[in-house]
Amino acid sequence: MSTPGAPVLEDLQVTYPAGTYVFRQGEAGSEMFIIQEGRVEILAQKGRKEVPLAVLEEGDFFGEMAVLEDLPRTASARTLTPCQLLRIDRQTFDQLIRHNPEIAVRMLRKLCHRLRTAQPQPLEAPATVPEPPAPAETLSASAAALVHVASDTRFVLSTETENSVGRKDPVTGLAPTVDLSAVDPQKTTSRRHATLFLRDGKWFVREEVGVRNGTFVNGQRLTPGEERTVSHGDRLRFGLVELEFHSL
Repeated sequence: MSTPGAPVLEDLQVTYPAGTYVFRQGEAGSEMFIIQEGRVEILAQKGRKEVPLAVLEEGDFFGEMAVLEDLPRTASARTLTPCQLLRIDRQTFDQLIRHNPEIAVRMLRKLCHRLRTAQPQPLEAPATVPEPPAPAETLSASAAALVHVASDTRFVLSTETENSVGRKDPVTGLAPTVDLSAVDPQKTTSRRHATLFLRDGKWFVREEVGVRNGTFVNGQRLTPGEERTVSHGDRLRFGLVELEFHSL
């Protein structure tokens, strides 16, 4: 059953055989696309050649700049496999972001990433003196990992920075610290799902904005933005992916 006010997905579906251009660079456009099935390659024209920029898969989107701004396509999109897509025009886009906030959040991250990479870099970086390594006893007292017991996969966590948990996002070009792609074949984990970090000697987990399938600690669901302490042996679930938190 569809949510009241949400777009009817069956009315938006379009199919393309493998090797078909969904659109080409320079064309006018007023629609974006979300991949339901298949894989799509994004290409940019460099002289006489097309250079691949990214390969997108189920759940990814492309062509959003044509919806946000009335500008020609900045790249081409070509199907690598038979594809089923959702074609979103401007009117439908407004309804979509109201009922699927994760799409809007990923768009914001993509735009932020573009702004960061567009910032001019200094010609010469100032010389820095490397900091001495932390004492071994400090690292061992705080070190931790997430363990996927079913596959015996261990994700060691950094004690120095925040650890993002999710799946690599070819749309934004961002990759999480803990990439669950290999242990989440159903793709139930959001691209940027949660964050784990060490503060004052304690480990915390926090769910990110726009997550659809929830974050759970020992069966209790977190609210977005809530910080929850975690201890050795706690069960953490991101979407349908369950891991154990281990202190090392």
